[in-house]
Amino acid sequence: MTQADRWMLPDGIAEILPADAVQIETLRRRLLDLYHSWGYELVIPPMLEFTESLLIGMGHDLDLSTFKVTDQLSGRTLGIRADITPQTARIDAHSFPRAGANRLCYAGHVLHTRPRTAMGSRAPIQIGAELYGVESLQADIEVISLMLESLQVAGVEQIHLDLGHVAIYRSLASAAGLDGEQRRELFALLQSKASADVQRWVSDNVADPQVAAWLRALPGLAGGCDCLARARDLMAGAPAELQGALADLQQLAESLAQRYPAVALFFDLSEVRGYDYETGLVFAAYTPGHGQALANGGRYNGIGAVFGRNRPATGFSSDLVSLNTLGRPPELENNAVLAPLAEGPDGESLWRAVEVLRGKGEVVISALPDGAEGEVQSRCNRELVLDGGDWVVKPRG
Repeated sequence: MTQADRWMLPDGIAEILPADAVQIETLRRRLLDLYHSWGYELVIPPMLEFTESLLIGMGHDLDLSTFKVTDQLSGRTLGIRADITPQTARIDAHSFPRAGANRLCYAGHVLHTRPRTAMGSRAPIQIGAELYGVESLQADIEVISLMLESLQVAGVEQIHLDLGHVAIYRSLASAAGLDGEQRRELFALLQSKASADVQRWVSDNVADPQVAAWLRALPGLAGGCDCLARARDLMAGAPAELQGALADLQQLAESLAQRYPAVALFFDLSEVRGYDYETGLVFAAYTPGHGQALANGGRYNGIGAVFGRNRPATGFSSDLVSLNTLGRPPELENNAVLAPLAEGPDGESLWRAVEVLRGKGEVVISALPDGAEGEVQSRCNRELVLDGGDWVVKPRG
């Protein structure tokens, strides 16, 4: 191993240095304070769990994303969490059962076997909020509103919100009588936005002409609020579940337009992201110039059933590091006070003066005999000096 190999990190893994770390930690505290003000209680799930509880009912994609190790105590397989949401669902269902609404939030590292995007991190800091026990659309509106508030707190100025509803595809697949393999094939085509391929596949696999027409129309039903009106016209006579999904999207659009008129709404009725995981509304927030979602979420009813408590659920999550980078550039902390060496008869009074300043929230760096001049020059714009028998703070010359 060369000397360079000793400090190289794996692909997708990065260390966070002081200038960014203080910004990220400040943003984390501000967001958790925001969630607290909305009634969301903080939970801190463990990094490691037995895979039987960590991955049960979570689908194939999460299983592939999860690092697995052998527990030296029990011999059982442990998983390093790749998503905190399932852990939070377990806490709601088993560890912290509560009748009615249960609002929980979290912030912590997760680890992915592979980055989810080409330049993405394999160790993001996931932050989010989940609302359990409420089936009403008002719960989804609350969660989406909290997500948008989070982006505003992070300093994201232009927000584009993409909205979809899993029940639209789910109901049409059921009406078409598609088997498991056919559903997976059509799902993959819709996910890739391959409109021409969707048209051919539907023609070859769906016998009912009305259902086939509805499925062929799906890829074209994307755009602003006007696409909801087009969908109601095109989908007249469609299953009640689909009609209910369109009504939910319309009500959601009206509510968000009142609360956040500056947020651009975009609807994609062929959106099938999280089809195996989510059960209703799905949403993702973007900003111009950044191709990946800043935050996303959706409704995922029934996730607690595997833990013995079937509960409605909706929530969102984001990567704290990405939010910090996109929201505002990190600023160096250069407002510290330099305290001289604590030597001689004035050492005790100097120590008391430093304690008072730190108690007021000031950053005070004590000089050392061998000096840390580089740190002092870059961080201290003031100094503590003895003036007339009192320690006072003065600008550094």
